[in-house]
Amino acid sequence: MTTSRTHPRSAEAAVLLTVLSLLVLEEIALGLAKEDDRPVIGGILIGVSGTGLLVVGAVLLSRWLDLRRPLPLPPPGPHGREYSARALEGFPMEAVRPLLLAENAPQLGHLYSGWMLARAGRPAPWIARRLAIPADAARLLVDAARSARLDQG
Repeated sequence: MTTSRTHPRSAEAAVLLTVLSLLVLEEIALGLAKEDDRPVIGGILIGVSGTGLLVVGAVLLSRWLDLRRPLPLPPPGPHGREYSARALEGFPMEAVRPLLLAENAPQLGHLYSGWMLARAGRPAPWIARRLAIPADAARLLVDAARSARLDQG
């Protein structure tokens, strides 16, 4: 099961672009500075660069912690994870059945877990990535959970 992302989140991208922009501005400022002012400006720029590295480190640490946060799932029982009938109410079994019969089918327990996460409001790409189920199965679960929410509310 892979949990890595190839693209940063939008907030991460904004932070990283800001840090890169500051690094470019630092180089421009140092190039335009008078010879006498360069040591002072260089010291300031070293401090700003260190802060930028700390920000990038904080972004990477938050991503690492997010990947290791446990999923909110019930504890495993003697036959795998067990969900109550009430928790599985509205589960789209008829829509999921063709996926279960396909080659390289996801496990039913993973689909149940995906259903619980979809009902909790998690997006389909997140569910697919965390549970290692096909993206179309996760999308189906999220759409069914959304329509069940609309029917109730």
